Amino acid sequence: MHILTRYKWTWLLLLLALAMAAYLVVSSWASRAGKLPVIGEVQDFSLENVNGDIVTLSDTEGKVRLVYFFFTQCTDVCPITTFALSQVQDLLIKDGSFGKDTAFLSISFDPQNDTREAIKTFADRFHADYAGWYFLRGDQEKVRDLAAGSFKILIAGNNKDNFAHANLIGLVDRKNRLRALYNASETDQVTPELLAGAVKKLARE
Repeated sequence: MHILTRYKWTWLLLLLALAMAAYLVVSSWASRAGKLPVIGEVQDFSLENVNGDIVTLSDTEGKVRLVYFFFTQCTDVCPITTFALSQVQDLLIKDGSFGKDTAFLSISFDPQNDTREAIKTFADRFHADYAGWYFLRGDQEKVRDLAAGSFKILIAGNNKDNFAHANLIGLVDRKNRLRALYNASETDQVTPELLAGAVKKLARE
């Protein structure tokens, strides 16, 4: 029996614990009036967008970014969170900052199923504005390393056994530093308005 399958619930409990810990930290930060702390540096990457072009983190440097790891065949949190991000997008478009001072990076960790066409179909469901929203794919192990190393997000499973992952959104500043992690499953707390406000506040720093 595959080890991930055998210890499936252990993995899921660990992911839940990580997500809850991140949420408690973010809740504490949100109650403060001061600046968000620097959690760590986000490593650069080289991934493919829906047009087949290579996009690096450096390409969006100078913008405040929301980063989300997903897979298109997800039937629960990924579409819900992507819809929430589309609402954040609309709020930032209204104030003229989307694509100019702010950007979103949605990164797939299931390249076998998430072809460019599949990702574009998924993104179009949520009316993604590609001027500021990058849907990306790349080598699965490199994406997992990026998620775990830079964003403290553990991804378990594979395209046969399905995936388990912490449903977190990372907030990255203009200098490629991780400043916050939001538990997107806490929809009553982590609202589109909260995320848009955090992005705009960080853009003013």
